[in-house]
Amino acid sequence: MRNASINLRALAEQRDLIDYAAQLLGKNRSDFMLEAACDKARTIVLDQVFFSLDNEKYQQFLAMLDAPPIPNIGLERLMAIKPPWIVDQE
Repeated sequence: MRNASINLRALAEQRDLIDYAAQLLGKNRSDFMLEAACDKARTIVLDQVFFSLDNEKYQQFLAMLDAPPIPNIGLERLMAIKPPWIVDQE
């Protein structure tokens, strides 16, 4: 069950366009807008995760991945901390 509200203001023309598109898909305005917003949000998130490189840059990227790691004291300290979701079982 949906329990969070999202409010926004729009021009009448924008609302009418959204309503028309929702009607074409057999959806109500809220379902249409929520689906469209989530689709856009996923795209933006994925754009931050996935990237493309030309062949030269890709080969440089692979070389960096294959290179031995540079010592990083801060990372070692961070990795030594037990995550809160790991519970000691006795």
